[in-house]
Amino acid sequence: MPVTTAINYDDLRRMAKRRVPRIAFDFLEGGVDDEVGLTRNDDAFRKQTLMPHYMVDAAVPKLATELFGQTFAAPYGIAPTGGAALFRRGADLMLARAAQAANVPFIISGAATATMEDVAAVARDVSWYQLYLAKNRDISRDMVARADACGFSTLVLSVDVPGKVQRERNLRNGFSRPMRPTVSAKLEALMHPGWLVEYFLGTGMSASNWEKYAPKGATPDDVLDFLSSQFPTPSTWDDVAWIRKQWPRKFVIKGVLNPDDVARCVAMGVDGVMLSNHGGRQLDRAPSPLEVLPVVRDRFGEKIVVMFDSGIKRGSDIVTALSLGAQFCFVGRWTLFGVTAGADAGASHALGMIRTEVSSVMTQIGAPDVAALGSKFLMWGDGDLQRNARN
Repeated sequence: MPVTTAINYDDLRRMAKRRVPRIAFDFLEGGVDDEVGLTRNDDAFRKQTLMPHYMVDAAVPKLATELFGQTFAAPYGIAPTGGAALFRRGADLMLARAAQAANVPFIISGAATATMEDVAAVARDVSWYQLYLAKNRDISRDMVARADACGFSTLVLSVDVPGKVQRERNLRNGFSRPMRPTVSAKLEALMHPGWLVEYFLGTGMSASNWEKYAPKGATPDDVLDFLSSQFPTPSTWDDVAWIRKQWPRKFVIKGVLNPDDVARCVAMGVDGVMLSNHGGRQLDRAPSPLEVLPVVRDRFGEKIVVMFDSGIKRGSDIVTALSLGAQFCFVGRWTLFGVTAGADAGASHALGMIRTEVSSVMTQIGAPDVAALGSKFLMWGDGDLQRNARN
């Protein structure tokens, strides 16, 4: 079935699930511990109600959005998703090309298979680099220098992976370093011959950005072992300080949720924060970023760019986050399901699908452009129609 027949997120999810073995799909979809965080992200959106304003000409809403002085075609981009090549060989570059064609930001993961230099060659204009700090900070300093040399406009430091966690689906499947797939996982993988051929003909899992720091002659598997020896490691405010000093352009912190941390970011000259709970993959009892978004926006919206990530499955989710105060949104699994299901075409189709949904919702609520979105389009509590007082 062609990927272009998919009409929504769930269709792409089902297509991706059919293509890859369970051990890979569970890594893509799963959360941590009891996976309460995944449900909490969904529930946070379900609790929100959009309030339409009719008699407004929003038939063709304008989605173009300025972010850090650059105009993008829409108020959303592709979040960093590590290990993408496990699901589709060359997925990082496919996502980068789709983002370039759609003129939306693409954040290359610090655990990507493609190098940052490879991504810069195909999508420099829209690409940002996500930095995962290494225990050896000299490696991190060199990565910052490489991202600068690539000409990326924005550096994103992810701070919400201070240590290893219990992703129980991975443990049950034997997805670990080193890989120890269970017998049942191996047998189930045989039901996905297309994926198996692609995986073994390619490099499989790798972390190309880390190759130059691994011991000489290291195989892709050795590089992954080296990465595991260097990451995860906690980020500190001292790290924020030296990165801010070294990095010459826009600097974003991804993974903050506590308003006190946002205040510290403002004080240290950080340009933007991305509210995120890592898609429910790190701290199972963390709040949904949607729950803290209004407070952060109210306190700091004029001082720092506030962006949103985690749990987006519908265009209405993006419209909701923007109405609650986010200035930009990022999707992860949605485009990863797309590229997994249909390679380049799937990545582009996922982005097109998102645009269609966002445009449709904005038309229905009477929002002629992104700048118009705000609290007046939200239902604030049971029976509360006094929304204008909150504008």
